[in-house]
Amino acid sequence: MTELKRLGNSDLRISSLGVGAWAMGGSGWQFAWGDQDDKDSVGAIRAALDAGMNWIDTAAVYGLGHSEEIVGQALRDVPNKPYVFTKCERRWDSNRKIFPCLSAGSIRKECEDSLRRLKLDVIDLYQVHWPEPDADIEEGWTEMARLKEEGKVRWIGVSNFNVEQMRRALNIAPITSLQPPYSLLARKVEAEILPFARANNIGVIVYSPMRAGLLTGKMTKERAINLPADDWRSRDKDFQEPNLSRNLELVEFLREIGNRHGRTPAEVALAWTLHNPAVSGAIVGLRRPDQVHGVSWALSFRLSPEEVEEIEAFIQGARHHRHVSA
Repeated sequence: MTELKRLGNSDLRISSLGVGAWAMGGSGWQFAWGDQDDKDSVGAIRAALDAGMNWIDTAAVYGLGHSEEIVGQALRDVPNKPYVFTKCERRWDSNRKIFPCLSAGSIRKECEDSLRRLKLDVIDLYQVHWPEPDADIEEGWTEMARLKEEGKVRWIGVSNFNVEQMRRALNIAPITSLQPPYSLLARKVEAEILPFARANNIGVIVYSPMRAGLLTGKMTKERAINLPADDWRSRDKDFQEPNLSRNLELVEFLREIGNRHGRTPAEVALAWTLHNPAVSGAIVGLRRPDQVHGVSWALSFRLSPEEVEEIEAFIQGARHHRHVSA
């Protein structure tokens, strides 16, 4: 039985893992993951729901509307509907160029467009994707609160906000959730952001817990070097040397820990993010039905405190070795 956790101040009780629909947007836009087969996307969503995941996280900008359309299609005849979370603020023009906008009118239009693409009457969690432009946070958040009052969305959250930006939003209306990047390779949020969220009853759903596929155990040097040009990861430092070799060493250590339990490095990486008490759930980016098998055990798998310490010691040791050899 999948354990459910309440998300912040809401009545949403979410599974520890949810479906991430970023790559399902397909190719042909600035932050694409390369080509994507829509049938695979639909199959991945359904396999994840069968495995016990009860929420899907997408955004209007993923594939410039395409990801939301695919989610709507996948859920058309699903009897037990999962929660659907999406995001606004990243718009695009007729040349497919992406730009930020937090004006009230823009957010309202985005909400209507998302409802239409998703084929929904109400969005379970509506999130501001990025706090940009910063000067318009108050205007945007006021409109988000209005959409909630009107019943177009059930709960409202933020993504990629820092503590100061969350404080500004809280002066206007409560924040149900925060969506930050968090993984063994991206830990900036541990210092201030996660403690602030916990202290203010803001649920946290983390994105890229497997660092965009790097911590799954499936990424190799050869594969990283040969990522297609329309895959944004081909331009990311963590997928290039000298970081790549170091990161793959960490993956092999995660594999050792996973082997003790018959688990994959991906499941260990996910369990590591979920051990933080501030974290309500983690987003798992999926592209094909078979990928669900490699992560679904993380719905219930938890690391022991000793294993968490082992991972920490490995990272510190690698860091120390790096400074000494440098």
